Amino acid sequence: MILDYKGISIFYSDEGKGNSLVLLHGFLENSSMWKTFVPQLVKKHRVICVDLLGHGNTGCIGYIHTMEDMANAVGAVLKHLKIKRSVFIGHSLGGYVALAFAENKPDALKGLCLINSTTRTDSPERIELRNRAIEAVKTNYETVVKHSINNLFSPKSKVLHKTTINTIKNEALKTPLQGYIAAQEGMKIREDREALLHFSPYRKIMIVGRKDPVLNYSDLLKQVEGTEVELVVLPDGHMSHIENKAQLLKIILHFVEKK
Repeated sequence: MILDYKGISIFYSDEGKGNSLVLLHGFLENSSMWKTFVPQLVKKHRVICVDLLGHGNTGCIGYIHTMEDMANAVGAVLKHLKIKRSVFIGHSLGGYVALAFAENKPDALKGLCLINSTTRTDSPERIELRNRAIEAVKTNYETVVKHSINNLFSPKSKVLHKTTINTIKNEALKTPLQGYIAAQEGMKIREDREALLHFSPYRKIMIVGRKDPVLNYSDLLKQVEGTEVELVVLPDGHMSHIENKAQLLKIILHFVEKK
């Protein structure tokens, strides 16, 4: 389905009945990342998947897509669907967007599930990596995008999931150059939202990969110290929906069905 928004189209899907779940994909992904999860989730829930700004079939609205910009676009979809409260499930970038949405509209959340994501801002080293990638992608788009996807997987996973990784690369290459740059620029300046783990009233879960090559494992553990956030550690890397798919689905189902 398509929603007209600020001169662009936002692509989203809306399936099932029951409590609403909002599924948000990561950087260089799109809503198709959830295709093996949705059939199970829609059995008891209404599932909304959104292509974030500059990804999939959703257009770009500027040179920078802040997390707030992306959250507002998601909010426009939910307002159009007349959905007032949802459980948000975000992978990586999708988690950053979910946090931005939660900060702005805390009463609109029933729960928050962060998958391979962080509440903290980028380190100076991470910002520098993003700056280099932004410059490189302007002249060598395909190579940079494929390299970005490769970097999300461990050497072991690259062998085990070779065919799937090639599919992910093809999906990633559908992301326009502007979408790539705008998301990177937005992630560079995102705010620290760790306080939401401590002071928000809804249920929260953080799912982390022990061997995540992108996020610091020990840093993620520190974020949930002293909170009531449920922490689940999976054995592999940043792409838990690929590397630990069955386990992740079971965890999500348990979280969203918990009373």
